[in-house]
Amino acid sequence: MIDPADIQHKNAALAALAAKTFSFEAKGLRHAMRKVGRRLPVKMHAHAKTLLDAESKAGHPKIRMQIKAETVEKAYTELRSALEALDPGDMRKGVILSTLGMVSFHLIAVFTVLIVVLVWRGFL
Repeated sequence: MIDPADIQHKNAALAALAAKTFSFEAKGLRHAMRKVGRRLPVKMHAHAKTLLDAESKAGHPKIRMQIKAETVEKAYTELRSALEALDPGDMRKGVILSTLGMVSFHLIAVFTVLIVVLVWRGFL
């Protein structure tokens, strides 16, 4: 049997880790996963749902017996390892490089269209 305080402690620790990794304030695991959004895979959201369901079931003494400790522990370790593997600096660098690449592509496209129009009109 699993202790309700243990599940709450694990969920709070995961929420704090997500808040630290993605730099936002989290009120709980549900709020943290909603803020993370698509930056984590669907499978990690499923693990978070497993943990949240276990937390809600742990409050009732008879329903608490339905919680499988192995499933909760596996979901916790998978989600924790996924959050620890992310590097905020690398994510930030990726966003900056992606934006710079997009801007440079658009500048090249506009310059190419300008040259084509100038040649077509006879100015070059």
